Amino acid sequence: MTDQQLQRGQQWLETLLTHAGLPATVTIDGDRLASDGSCWLVMDAAAFTPEQTTSLVGEKGLGLDAIQYLANTILNLGQPEAEQQAYTVELDGYRAHRQAELQAMAEAIAAQVQETGEPEEMTGLSSAERRQVHTFLKEFDDLETESVGREPDRRLVVRRAQA
Repeated sequence: MTDQQLQRGQQWLETLLTHAGLPATVTIDGDRLASDGSCWLVMDAAAFTPEQTTSLVGEKGLGLDAIQYLANTILNLGQPEAEQQAYTVELDGYRAHRQAELQAMAEAIAAQVQETGEPEEMTGLSSAERRQVHTFLKEFDDLETESVGREPDRRLVVRRAQA
């Protein structure tokens, strides 16, 4: 990832917030950048009232998901595939907290499937959360994951890998 991609993401999100009447500083979380490969754009929670923070995060993170979807779509539009970058939008620790929850849920489901041999479904996850769980569970060679169904009833199925 280039500095130009990082700055583009940062400037885009700051501009979006300014147009929404919510000027705030956006920083890049370099620690997260190294750990998962996506560019973490972190909005300064101190710039918002508690109500604004709640509204931006949205129910079950849907507000952040929408902003993140826009960032990924707009910032990668027309870019060659090799130059495309994944962006994660964070506010008030929501993503980091939710990521830890998803990791724990994924590990629990993995243990259950390994123990019983029966497939298990994870429901109520956004598309971004399903992608995270797919990624978490790649480390389990004996398991496979698949998203099934259509939104809003799309589910992630975890099962033993087929031989």
